[in-house]
Amino acid sequence: MAKEEVEKKENITEEPVQEQTGTDEMIELKKQIETLKIEKNETEDRLKRVAAEFDNYKKRSSKEKEGMYASLMGDVVSNFLPVLDNLEKAVESNTEDESYKQGVELVLKQFKDVLQANGVKEIEAVGKTFDPELHEAVSLVTDENLGEKEIKEEYRKGYMIGNKVIRHSMVVVAN
Repeated sequence: MAKEEVEKKENITEEPVQEQTGTDEMIELKKQIETLKIEKNETEDRLKRVAAEFDNYKKRSSKEKEGMYASLMGDVVSNFLPVLDNLEKAVESNTEDESYKQGVELVLKQFKDVLQANGVKEIEAVGKTFDPELHEAVSLVTDENLGEKEIKEEYRKGYMIGNKVIRHSMVVVAN
């Protein structure tokens, strides 16, 4: 019996060691799983941040391209505005040759159509309220028929592309 008791004692001492080793392995695996979950969450967070930064970059780049295009178009168009002014004066001038006048009117219309097709708009002035962002006041008059800061007359037309002013309107402001 002594042999059996010794064998039982050996088996008893071995079993808790195996259970303890299994428990240690489980604890270690749980720690590894938690570490992997944390790393996964951090990686997902970094991925989301990179995606958001890339999206912001695309938007910013697109705005810069649009701004650059408007700026370049504004520079080119501003060089043609004196030609447009002269065509408008030619149409307003008196001439006895109606076919000549019609030809100049057609050229003026074509010129304005090309500008409009490229996003160039005339700035409305007469009858509108003075806006220093759009208009340049060259004279101030008193007129009881007009409201305060109302534009009475336009000396030179102003133009803009999108929200960018190419040339301010030269105006006479009332009151």
